[in-house]
Amino acid sequence: MRRCATRRDVLVMVLGQGLTLIGLGLVASFAASLALTRFLSSLLYDVRPWDPVTSSAVAAVLAAVALAASYLPARRATRVDPMVALRFE
Repeated sequence: MRRCATRRDVLVMVLGQGLTLIGLGLVASFAASLALTRFLSSLLYDVRPWDPVTSSAVAAVLAAVALAASYLPARRATRVDPMVALRFE
């Protein structure tokens, strides 16, 4: 039996891909920040090179912005007529 993708399925798929990229980006940026702490300590004023509160706040803001940036195309993808999308591929 065939099952057609619902709007929710499309939304979950596109957001899942976006969340994967967000997670990879956060892990890579966290690793880079740990590797560059000596350089970063000369740039930071009155903040330890690895301040967990600052790192968590920056990661949360970046993740929220990236999630919003992936939600808008995901929502737009749910409104596309499947026949129109297949015709253009």
